[in-house]
Amino acid sequence: MSNGIKLIKNFLNKYNLSTRDPYDIWTLNIGVKTKKIFYNSGILKSFYRIIILYFLELTNLINFLAKKREYPIVRALAAQSALNLYLYTQDKKYLDIARRHLLFLKENYSKGYSGYCWGLNQPWMSKNRFYPEETPHVTHTPYPLEAYIKYRKITGSKEFDDVVKSVFWFLEKDIPVIHENTKELAVGYSPLPENYIVINANSYVMYMYALLLDFYPEKEDYIKNKICRIYNFIVRNQESDGSWWYYVKGAKGNFIDCFHSCFIMKNIYKTAQIVDLPDWQKVVEKGYNYLLKNFLDKKKFLVERFTKTDKFNPVKWDLYDNAEFLNLSVLLGKKDIAEKNLEAILKTFVKNENEIYSQIWIGGIKRYKNTLRWAVMPFIYALSEYLIKFAKGGI
Repeated sequence: MSNGIKLIKNFLNKYNLSTRDPYDIWTLNIGVKTKKIFYNSGILKSFYRIIILYFLELTNLINFLAKKREYPIVRALAAQSALNLYLYTQDKKYLDIARRHLLFLKENYSKGYSGYCWGLNQPWMSKNRFYPEETPHVTHTPYPLEAYIKYRKITGSKEFDDVVKSVFWFLEKDIPVIHENTKELAVGYSPLPENYIVINANSYVMYMYALLLDFYPEKEDYIKNKICRIYNFIVRNQESDGSWWYYVKGAKGNFIDCFHSCFIMKNIYKTAQIVDLPDWQKVVEKGYNYLLKNFLDKKKFLVERFTKTDKFNPVKWDLYDNAEFLNLSVLLGKKDIAEKNLEAILKTFVKNENEIYSQIWIGGIKRYKNTLRWAVMPFIYALSEYLIKFAKGGI
């Protein structure tokens, strides 16, 4: 049995998917307050706190202060990975594993909204605002939604149709419109009021609407109109070099990073398989070429974190960027690139079939073993996608 399949199986066979996370330090009260000061008043007023936080992190004292959490995205990607492994092996136990995670997600969602929805499940202070841990996000809800629909297509079961259909009303009634005209539409990151428009978040909303088309045939024209207007907004905000800023250009503290860029292209590609999007191939190819020219280290064959950023980062290589680059490369059929990137990931981040590290800091220091949200499970999912598309003979 290949190392790739062993990796997937080892991480899918776990029932308890609660995990520590590289961002645990920022979920503590001191971490939230430090970020708020940093974003609102600058680095000098928060410098002493940052020193304390990194001391806690580097000495692993954070393990005594921050709790392990269940992340909806981890459960959803585990479900999708299990479904992929079923497609590869035809072993029905992987359908059972997928259903187990889907049942968990049905019970553990963000309550009090117009439909099923899921969030980060940790408190988070961003440049935009503070999000309590129970806040649902349009960047997290698509993962369970996609998992439920994939399960339905593979098994024919309509067990979770009520969950799927309700997501439509979460989008319609709870997510605020921030920018709108006859040609464009942009919505918020969450139901909470926000100052900035997050471009990758809108690509997720576009994809969710596309996924919901089959469940609301009577609303086909209405939904397609929304999809096309969001797509127009995304395309207009693509830079001439193919890149996208995280926020709409001009926002304070903006940045261009790899994995959020991959999200945008992934969602355009997947939406275009359902709805006709004008010139989507050119848009994605232009963005992908930006990744190759600006993020990909041709010697290591790993992608870097940022091309534009407003702060220092001690991370040299991050598994999340590489997992999403691998996933995108597989989607686009870039077999040679995906193969080389996967080989580099296995060499750099994976110690054995039970140990995967999420970050390599400057100096070659491996950090965050088996932190599932960031970014072991995104990698396991990308690996399972590679498996069913390219690795019929094993990896």
